[in-house]
Amino acid sequence: MKVDYFKIPEIKVSYKDNVRTSDRFQIKCSDDTVKLLKIAFEDCMQHHEETYVIYMNRANRVLGISNISKCGISSTFVDIKIIMQTALKVHASSIIFSHNHPSSSIGPSPEDIRLTKKLKESCELLDITFLDHIIMTEEDHYSFANEGML
Repeated sequence: MKVDYFKIPEIKVSYKDNVRTSDRFQIKCSDDTVKLLKIAFEDCMQHHEETYVIYMNRANRVLGISNISKCGISSTFVDIKIIMQTALKVHASSIIFSHNHPSSSIGPSPEDIRLTKKLKESCELLDITFLDHIIMTEEDHYSFANEGML
């Protein structure tokens, strides 16, 4: 019986970029981000928590938006490795993290603050700018950057 110890799965990393840079949505302020996020969160805003990350180039033109998790009514699991893996895959220069609060409570929880700190530290290690963490509710939003929390 012959055993082949050198059978190794192939790893393939890809990102299909089919939008011209000049046609990409550009984020200039948190209001631009909120406009984009309202569309992303429209189906879950009052029902359950979801998280999205917006990946951008150096000119803050959107390379893509990714749904990181969909979970329960009062919490969601965020795997920072998945966020950073995607950032590296799309060659992002900066990211904006966001999640919603179905309860309409706008303020960040202690866990939101801890997560923001970990995300910022992870981005710094990879020379990616962490621009903001935005908490969305149906009628309002909370920007960590606007509130001086970064």
